[in-house]
Amino acid sequence: METIAADVQLIGPLLLARGTIDRSSARRVDEQWLERAWSDPATRVLVIDNGHTLVRRTGDDVHAVLYTPDEAPLGPRFLLGVEDGVAYFAVAAPLPGIPKGDGNGRVTVPMSLDDTPEGQPVAAGLRQVGGMLGDREAGLLVFAVALEAWHSTHTHCPRCGTKTTMQAGGHIRVCPDDGSQHFPRVDPAVIMLVRDESDRCLLARGPHWPEGRLSILAGFVEPGESLEAAVVREVAEEVGVTVVRPRYLGSQPWPFPRSLMLGFFADALDTTLTPDADEIAEARWFTRDELAQALRSGELRLPPRVSIARRLIETWYGGELVGDW
Repeated sequence: METIAADVQLIGPLLLARGTIDRSSARRVDEQWLERAWSDPATRVLVIDNGHTLVRRTGDDVHAVLYTPDEAPLGPRFLLGVEDGVAYFAVAAPLPGIPKGDGNGRVTVPMSLDDTPEGQPVAAGLRQVGGMLGDREAGLLVFAVALEAWHSTHTHCPRCGTKTTMQAGGHIRVCPDDGSQHFPRVDPAVIMLVRDESDRCLLARGPHWPEGRLSILAGFVEPGESLEAAVVREVAEEVGVTVVRPRYLGSQPWPFPRSLMLGFFADALDTTLTPDADEIAEARWFTRDELAQALRSGELRLPPRVSIARRLIETWYGGELVGDW
């Protein structure tokens, strides 16, 4: 448990903020080193397809399936980094042995790893297995998902429309016409747990969410805006509540497709809720007992454990909670 602010202690790790590899940015522009690393049989490759990779369950452990360069399918490759002398790459390509069975060219993902025999590779995404993987593999997967998403949506120069080429180990796209360089995009978003003077927690849901699926408030940071100002503005816009004392707790990537979630606590000066109908379908204050009872009864479900929202709610509550989406 790490102390973040005088009155707040973040409980447990932010599961998508973990990682152990050296990202080795200096190696990205060394073409000779990149080729040597790709020719090295010790190198390991993570195959990524529309945000999914192959994982394998053995007992209580879940591991990503990693390949040698010779085993990996053909596709754009990204340098992820180096650890203990071993280079790690990602390749954007169809997952070996997994049919794209939904008719739209996308992998079909089972509801649970329990649906698959032990030891058999299965396609999974960060939401399913990001919290189950170890620190190294979680870091590799979140990095690979973010790079794949950026490359798939930024294929042409925003200045002139020319198709760009990938350089620097997958970390830059360059326009061959005007020479402009383009870098992976990250969109900062604040996510905040709001408390009132009675230490109740504010939970809400968007119009597109089913009843009973609640979370805390969040929103993107606007140009020319500080993180703290974004916290105050978003809460006022979404539920009409004025908050003060935004306190930063931590951040984690959320590459769906390219967000960086920055977690805050904030104190409400008033408790009257006036939800913006375009943004919020329902907003409620909860005591700890009320929240626990709603989860036990099945009336309410919380964001998955891999999310920063879940970690902030459990930090306010003081321990782990049941009832995932």
